[in-house]
Amino acid sequence: MTRIALVVSDVDGTLLTKDKVLTDGARAAVRKLHEAGIGFTIVSSRPTIGMGFLIEPLSIALPIGAFNGSSIVDDKLRPIEQHLIAPAAAQRSLDVLNAFGVDIWLFTNERWYTRNPDGEYVPHEKRAIKADPTIIPDFTPYIGAACKIVGASSDAALLQRCEVAMKEAVGAEATAVRSQTYYLDVTPPGHDKGTFVEAMAKRLGISAAAVATIGDMENDLPMFAKSGVSFAMGNAADNIKQRATHVTDSNERDGFAGAIETVLQLG
Repeated sequence: MTRIALVVSDVDGTLLTKDKVLTDGARAAVRKLHEAGIGFTIVSSRPTIGMGFLIEPLSIALPIGAFNGSSIVDDKLRPIEQHLIAPAAAQRSLDVLNAFGVDIWLFTNERWYTRNPDGEYVPHEKRAIKADPTIIPDFTPYIGAACKIVGASSDAALLQRCEVAMKEAVGAEATAVRSQTYYLDVTPPGHDKGTFVEAMAKRLGISAAAVATIGDMENDLPMFAKSGVSFAMGNAADNIKQRATHVTDSNERDGFAGAIETVLQLG
């Protein structure tokens, strides 16, 4: 088996607990990777502004992937490679989300925009990304700079139906996938966590077989498919676990650290 040279981890539901805490176990696990000479980085549906707080405690020096990998930034959050949703596709995305009556957010590389400061998941997102939204009356002026558009709803079944409608509406012009049961993400086409893994492997001059990935949701499946070893979290749905080479414990029981221990044993 190819020796693992790089670990790429999802953030929410994987590296962090449900309360968005980076545990001592997770910190220690990444420290062991560094000591073993194994690279480590993160990729997430999170906006760029919601990734920075993890860089110092995890000593991340490699590029990281934001917006499901459609933006790659350095350890100072400066864009290395950035892609935007085409304005026409962005408008259709907004139309679908409006039709389903879910809360809508639009993210650029620098800001989070919403029309509704009292949205159900606004406090959750503020706590998660450690940033406040900019309240606007209309998304139109920002459509041309959209890195990600999100539909947020606690009605998981509604959001699942919305995802189907969104895929039909945007076709090949954007990627629509739920990053959580309550978030539907629309991002630029042709870029996902799998393409991020490919970009990192190329950057480091290693094969995809030398990459291990860890995640818990549908949007993590592309990176599972592009890596030599993949770990599904214990809190992942069964269909996610079935697509991974290993299943670790949940994010509430330091499953991330458990996955890293297995990576170290694989050598």
